[in-house]
Amino acid sequence: MQKVGIVGASGYSGEVLIELLARHPRVSELHVASRTHAGKSVREVLPRLDGIAGDLEFIAADPNGLSKLNIPIWFLALPHGVSAEYAVPLSEAGALVIDLSADFRLNSAETYAEYYGHAHPFPDKLQDVPYLLPELRCKGWKKATLIACPGCYPTSVLIPLLPLLKEKLVDGEGIIINSMSGISGAGKKETLFYSFCERQDSAVPYGLGCHRHLAEIEEQLSMAARKSIQVQFTPHLVPMSRGILSTIVLPGRTKTGTTEIISCWEKAYQSKPGVRILKDGGQPDTRQVLGKNRIDLAAFHDKRTGNLILTSAIDNLMKGASGQAVQIMNLRKGWPEFAGLA
Repeated sequence: MQKVGIVGASGYSGEVLIELLARHPRVSELHVASRTHAGKSVREVLPRLDGIAGDLEFIAADPNGLSKLNIPIWFLALPHGVSAEYAVPLSEAGALVIDLSADFRLNSAETYAEYYGHAHPFPDKLQDVPYLLPELRCKGWKKATLIACPGCYPTSVLIPLLPLLKEKLVDGEGIIINSMSGISGAGKKETLFYSFCERQDSAVPYGLGCHRHLAEIEEQLSMAARKSIQVQFTPHLVPMSRGILSTIVLPGRTKTGTTEIISCWEKAYQSKPGVRILKDGGQPDTRQVLGKNRIDLAAFHDKRTGNLILTSAIDNLMKGASGQAVQIMNLRKGWPEFAGLA
């Protein structure tokens, strides 16, 4: 049993974290910190959690103060550029820190500055923080005190593609990715663009050629392929509250068929409860993964064009964020992988 804390607990990912951790069988105490809601009860700020969070109250989100609380596990559900201010002092104080932001997902400080518009505050630490997809574990994750949780779009793309690149079933050239996300993927923003009347009955592409998750996707694909990989990634905002559907087109020059793709996935993800491989023409559906810490995958060969089409679906707030972060905690602590998630 462990004490666990969340910083940034009032956002969408933070709300789901509270819901998961308040019911987690290995969490003895839950502490939640907020920069704007200190002193307020969780049920006042997040009425949906009334009956789940009990009398839990937000405490002040001061990095130095939190590091003195003797809480051994912290989740950070903060914006990029802010999260690092908490991640470093908390991890240096000996806590296990699982960061849901983008602050430690990239190895390159130059790439971070290019995509996020400011210099990284701790560039010397980027190479040391493991980027952990639970189903494809990286070096150093068992001993690290700071772990980067992958982004939602990258999770939907990397889980289908990484095993194929590692096994050289695809060469990584000419990949086109189109992804659709529910509105919660943008976080809680009080702007006209994200209002109900603007987004209902509307689908719109955004961040063409420069979305921040593109850097994360290309870096991880390049590491798997052991060469530089560039992809065409186009995200779309669609009128649903949560969920991501990704369609990945591999150009027709590849000689790999769906049988080889599925065999590779089965080898990579055998006994992995967070991955479901659909066969016999089944296709991922965001409704089927809603509220689940799971990704659904499928492969299709277009005989007319010769292209291979990979599809995936996740709940962006579960497998794309909070659920995956809890899965990482479970693995890191040696607990059942899906404790509190089943």
